[in-house]
Amino acid sequence: MSTKPQPVFYVLHGEDEFSIRTEVRTFRQKMNDPGGLNTLILEAKNATIKDAVEAARALPFLGDKRLVIAEGMLSGSGKRGAKAAKVEQEALANALQMLPDTARLVFVEFKSLDSSHPLLKLSAQPEMRGYAKQFAIPEGRELPGWTANWIMRLIKESGGSIDPTAANALATAVMGMEIFSLYAVESECAKLIDYAGQRTITEADVTAMTAYVPEARIWDIVDALGLGSGTRAAALIHRMLDDPKSDPLGLLAMINRQFRILIQVREMIDKGGNVTDVPEVKGFQAKKFSEQARRFEMSQLEKIYRYLLDTDQAIKTGRVESGLALDLLVATLTN
Repeated sequence: MSTKPQPVFYVLHGEDEFSIRTEVRTFRQKMNDPGGLNTLILEAKNATIKDAVEAARALPFLGDKRLVIAEGMLSGSGKRGAKAAKVEQEALANALQMLPDTARLVFVEFKSLDSSHPLLKLSAQPEMRGYAKQFAIPEGRELPGWTANWIMRLIKESGGSIDPTAANALATAVMGMEIFSLYAVESECAKLIDYAGQRTITEADVTAMTAYVPEARIWDIVDALGLGSGTRAAALIHRMLDDPKSDPLGLLAMINRQFRILIQVREMIDKGGNVTDVPEVKGFQAKKFSEQARRFEMSQLEKIYRYLLDTDQAIKTGRVESGLALDLLVATLTN
């Protein structure tokens, strides 16, 4: 029984840059080339496809494979006249067929190539020993649910474990980043794995360690207010304000938003309805919102919300300094 030969060249293309770079990193890990002696990265600004092919043809040094990663070399290919394109494709096909079994030539493009691209056509031919994969942005990646599942999978693959509630907290928080980036999420996951060690990462770990979790800390602040713990609420608020990027009015707005949602949740609970019918409550947040809302009577929530609006107005009109206003807020709501 014959086995399909291992590809010697690859085409990874599409707008999902993170997934492409993850795939490339997998290539490098499989190479087991710690010194980088048999790994070469070429970019379109200083090399050509011909250079990449020639580099891949070189025999590996003290190893069994040679990896050449060629970035951004294909976007402009195949756009000349029909005759020139045919000659170019034939030359490229001949060059790729000459690649030895030791070669691993990976073409990387952070945009989708047209299906008529010469290299995609060549990779589809069995005798060419090629492989092509398109990486489109996954539908729903902008949603916390998708990101939470991705976080859980990444941490598991990295040898750690995370509680689903913690993954949801991190996902919700990072979706609020000014520029959402899976690279930043990956960095936070690595930091949490180191922090937790052998145990499962908890929501408390996320709150303690992640720079992008203002919303997670808002949950804690509201919990403290609901339990009447002014000392803890004040400590959490000042911890957030210690961040140079923190804005007192922004923090107040987040607290305001939390109580506005809690009013809607409390109303839904009192009616015997489904908490997830509240537009701003995602499915995985329903339990947490319900728990918080039950700590307050509706009359308390309405009173707090009015006080928050008054505090906001007092800060904006200069009647009271923002830090002091937040301290007075905590003192008033926990006495």
